[in-house]
Amino acid sequence: MFEAGRVISFCPRSGGLVNRTFHISVLALFTLAAAPHAQAQTSEASMEKKIDALFSGATSPDAPGLAVLVRQNGQTVFERGYGVRDLRTKSKIDARTNFRLASFTKQFTAMAVMLLVHDRKIRYDETLTEIFLDFPAYGKSVTVRNLLNHTSGLPDYEDLMDAAEKAKGPIWSPEKQIQDDQVLELLKKENNGKFAPGTSWSYSNSGYVVLGLIEAKTSGKSYGEFLCERIFAPLKLSHTIVYQKGKNEVMNRAYGHSKEKENDVLKETDQSSTSATLGDGGIYSNLEDLAKWDDALRNHTLLSEKEMQPALASVKLNDGSEPHWPAEPGGDNLHPGKPVSYGFGWFLDPYERHQRMWHTGTTMGFRTVIERFLGKNLTIIILANRTDLDPEKLALQVADIFLSTKN
Repeated sequence: MFEAGRVISFCPRSGGLVNRTFHISVLALFTLAAAPHAQAQTSEASMEKKIDALFSGATSPDAPGLAVLVRQNGQTVFERGYGVRDLRTKSKIDARTNFRLASFTKQFTAMAVMLLVHDRKIRYDETLTEIFLDFPAYGKSVTVRNLLNHTSGLPDYEDLMDAAEKAKGPIWSPEKQIQDDQVLELLKKENNGKFAPGTSWSYSNSGYVVLGLIEAKTSGKSYGEFLCERIFAPLKLSHTIVYQKGKNEVMNRAYGHSKEKENDVLKETDQSSTSATLGDGGIYSNLEDLAKWDDALRNHTLLSEKEMQPALASVKLNDGSEPHWPAEPGGDNLHPGKPVSYGFGWFLDPYERHQRMWHTGTTMGFRTVIERFLGKNLTIIILANRTDLDPEKLALQVADIFLSTKN
C-alpha cells in the first residue's frame, strides 16, 4: 500500500532491514514491469522504421504521393502520408486527404446491395429483365449475383463507347463524361453479352455501374444518398462521399497524376470521360474513414457474420468449375489465364497461404489497394494520387513484415 511520499509496511520493524528490503523489492517490481513495455516500444519503433523504409523513397516531399495505413487487431500501428495532394497548392498528404478509390469502391457497392437484400427489396437471383423491364432478352438470365461476382457476361461499356464514337465521332470527354444512365442505354442496345451468364468470369465495370442503378431504383434514393444513409452516416465516415461533379465537393481532395512518357514529368490527370460513373469507382475517402470501415467489417456492424458469408464465398461457374481470368491480356485483365477467386466486391485469393480479402483500384491519376488478412487481423490500405506507383506490390511488402515467421 502506498501513500504520497512514504511507504507503509505491515511487517514488524527490525533495525531498518525490513524497510530497506521492501524498497529494493518495490524497485525490482517496477523494473520488471517496465521491461516488457520498453521492449514493446522498441519493437513498435523497429516495425515503424521497416514500414517507413518501404515508402520514404517512393516519392519526394513536394511531389504527388500516397497515404499508408496499417492496422492490426483493430489498432492503427502505422499511419503516414508521403508527398502532396496536388502540384498547385503543394498541400501535404495526411490521414484526412481524400483520394478517389476507383474500383476499391466496389466493396461499398456490394455492401449496399447486400443491405437491400437484408431489407428484402431485392433478391440475389433477381434478373435484369425483372428489374429493368425494357432490358433486352440477353438480360433474362443475368442475376444480381452474376453482377456481384463478375459472371454476368455484360459487354464492357468502354468498348461500347469506343464503338459508338467510331461510328458517330467524339461523344464523351473529361468535360462531357458518360453518366450511369447512358451506360445502361448502351447495354440495352446490345443483343447479347460476351458469354452466357455463369459460364465464364470477366471483371466487369459495367456490372457494377448497373448495380449502382439497381440500388437507386429499388431504394427510391440515388446511389449516393443510399450509401450515405446506410453506410457512411452509421459508421461516421464523415468525409467519404460519392462524388458527382457540380453536385458536391471533395474536401481535402487529392488530385490524380500520371507521368508523361516523353519527359518523365508528373502531370495532373485527374478526370477522364469515364470518371463520372458511380458504382464501379465513384467514391472518395481517406485513411481516417477507412479505418472505421475496417472496424465495421471486422465487427460485422452493418450485417451479421452470416449475412456477410455470400460476399466471402468464392464464385464457382455453373458447371462447378473454378473461374479463370480471360486468356487474352488487356484492360482490367490483371492475370490472364490464371485462376481467380472473387466474392461480392472482394478478391479472395490467399497470399502465402494466408486467408485474405482484398481489392485494388486503378483510374485516371489514382491507384489504391486494401488488403485484409483475416487470420492475422491485419489490414493494409494504400491510396496513391500517381499512377507510376504499385500500391498492391507495396502492400504485400508491408504484409511480409508482419507475416514473416521472424516477427
